[in-house]
Amino acid sequence: MEKKLIAIVGLTASGKSELAIKLAKKFHGEIISADSRQVYKGLDIGTAKIKKGEMKGILHHLLSVVSPKKGYSVVSYQKAAYRAILGIFRRKHVPILIGGSPQYIYSVVDGWVLPKVVPDKKLRSQLEKLSIAELLWKLKKLDPARAKSIEQKNKRRIIRALEIVLTTGKPVSSLKKDPLPYPVLFLGIKRTKEEIKKRIHKRFLAMLKQGFLSEIKKLRKEGLSWKKIEGFGLEYRESAQYLQGKISKKEMIEKATKATENFARRQMVWFKKDQRIYWVKNYKEATNLILLSFKDIS
Repeated sequence: MEKKLIAIVGLTASGKSELAIKLAKKFHGEIISADSRQVYKGLDIGTAKIKKGEMKGILHHLLSVVSPKKGYSVVSYQKAAYRAILGIFRRKHVPILIGGSPQYIYSVVDGWVLPKVVPDKKLRSQLEKLSIAELLWKLKKLDPARAKSIEQKNKRRIIRALEIVLTTGKPVSSLKKDPLPYPVLFLGIKRTKEEIKKRIHKRFLAMLKQGFLSEIKKLRKEGLSWKKIEGFGLEYRESAQYLQGKISKKEMIEKATKATENFARRQMVWFKKDQRIYWVKNYKEATNLILLSFKDIS
């Protein structure tokens, strides 16, 4: 069987995991997560991490691989993803890369030659003094493409993006590339804006029922600061603020869902410009495209 990779992308809450599992069962696949928060242990409910019982026997890679107390870079992810892909090929299975973190997806598929930028405490201390608005302004000047896709309220990630471009002198978009030497089929899950909005709201309410706030309290007991927890962004930021008494429950729900909707819009900025992506509505359309693209797959 020839080497090949399927990449499933799409907006947050669009249903990527469900589709990936169905396709993996049909085409002897294994799933590699490309989610910048699901790599952390203990960040389960708030990242909508798939549960063991939902995996339907399909092997999943790069979920819960690092402590939330530690950092995890795109460089680290890329290396781990390449190792996972090689292992899947050895087992004569099909790797299925899924996620909504564009940098994780493209670092693998397009083979970004990433510089090893170690944390610079002095630079970070200087940047930490600036407001989020000031940091975003700097990032827009130095790396416009990254500024468009980054989570706008996540100060930790904005500082890291600035650290990279200031250290290397180059924006991420100008990095050298060494694409994978085998065919990649990009599938995107097509959803209307209204559908995504409803799914985001429904998912967050489900997270709260499943014990999301207890998950955050557990992270605190394990030694994570409120600042660190808020740094995970999106639902974690607003929920941590609620638990600290900074906002009401109603505000938490409104702000968390709004922030996630804004993040979904930024994801689309990345994915919309990629002409390789075939947008599908369901499993049947995805299956037909795979069969048409890969003649030797069964």
